[in-house]
Amino acid sequence: MARASARHILVATEDKCNELKAAIEGGADFAQVAKDNSSCPSSRQGGDLGTFGRGQMVKEFDAVVFSAPVGVVQGPVKTQFGYHLLEVTSRQD
Repeated sequence: MARASARHILVATEDKCNELKAAIEGGADFAQVAKDNSSCPSSRQGGDLGTFGRGQMVKEFDAVVFSAPVGVVQGPVKTQFGYHLLEVTSRQD
């Protein structure tokens, strides 16, 4: 079964998500940006969601996590929770 590890940042607006993505692409530390901005409880761990299998996260999340290149920030990804930046940290297909 496919398994992946990922971290994310959750914010309320697409504009904020794009602003944070630009900061990370400009050299800001993903974990620090997550701690400072994410509304998810995972922000305390720098956005780390740990390891999970296909189907354990919402479908929009799964679609990105199980297809995106490892180590590349993806997003904004809209879910019922808000807007996410996602980074796959490892994946076993």
